[in-house]
Parts: sequence; structure tokens; C-alpha cells
Amino acid sequence: MKGSRPIQAALTKDTDLSKTAATKAVIESMVDGLNDHRISDIGDFFSATFRWMGNQGCGTKSGLKEFQNNWQQPFQAAFSDKVCIDEARLYMGEWAAAFGRQEALHSGEFMGVPASGKKVEIRYMDFWKVVDGKIRDNWVMVDFPHVLAQLGVDVFNGKGWEAFDRGEQHAPKAQ
Repeated sequence: MKGSRPIQAALTKDTDLSKTAATKAVIESMVDGLNDHRISDIGDFFSATFRWMGNQGCGTKSGLKEFQNNWQQPFQAAFSDKVCIDEARLYMGEWAAAFGRQEALHSGEFMGVPASGKKVEIRYMDFWKVVDGKIRDNWVMVDFPHVLAQLGVDVFNGKGWEAFDRGEQHAPKAQ
């Protein structure tokens, strides 16, 4: 094999597998709390200093207040009647992961797009680190290009790689 061999899975190498059940309980309660649209008492699940690290367009939130003010409130203002549906969850010690979708109504402005009243699907992936019974870190990928496409906005301006799948473009040869 060619290439470097960086350290892999450094964050999970020392996980305490005896904490799997406790982590599962925290995550399941938190998802129920999000589906109940809780904001003021979401600290029941997240540490006050937790980090929420999102992909481009979502941002990074440091601490519970930033998460509430800069994610939860704007998200709920843009999307009402929201329900979170984890399609799969995995647990390993202090770690948990999920992917799924939220279904919601586009009832407020979202990234410059005025409320349309359309039902949208918001796909996501989450990785959580639970410490002392609360979520300390949350790595997140939210598929905002998919949401925007449902609202008639193509952020890739017709250059998305789905065109390869449809045979409209041909992949360049690797060097």
C-alpha cells in the first residue's frame, strides 16, 4: 500500500463499553425532547459547555446558549410541525450515532427562501459523545442542499454530480 498511515479512530479508542446503556438512555430521551420542541430545558440532555459542530451552512455552536439561540430557535422559526425520525442508531460506550430525517413544514424564511408552506425532508447524521450523563460533543451533518432543492433552489447550479448518474456528464479520468 502507498501513502501515509495516520492514527485512526483516536477519539473512540479508549471508550468504556460499560457505559453503552447509559448513553443509549440519554440519546433516546434527548430525541424525545427535540420532538417535543423543548428549548428552555434542553440542558437536561446537553452539558452547558457542549460543542455542536455542523457542516458548512450549519455552523459551530459553543455551549448550550449558542445552540439554543443560533440553531434551535432559527430552525424552529423556519420549520414548524417538525418531527425527528432516526432511521438507525448505533451505541458504543460513551458514543452514539444516528442518521435519519426530520419532516417539517417550511413555515418561515430559510436561507433567504420565504416560507412556502411545503412539507420538506431534512436529512441528517449525528455523532454524540456522552460524559457524566449529558451530551458533551455533537458532530452533525445536515443536508441543506437537499432541503433547498425541495424549495426550488439548486445550490450546485446544475453542476451537482447527480448529472454523472443520469449520464449527462462524464467523469474526468484520474491522474
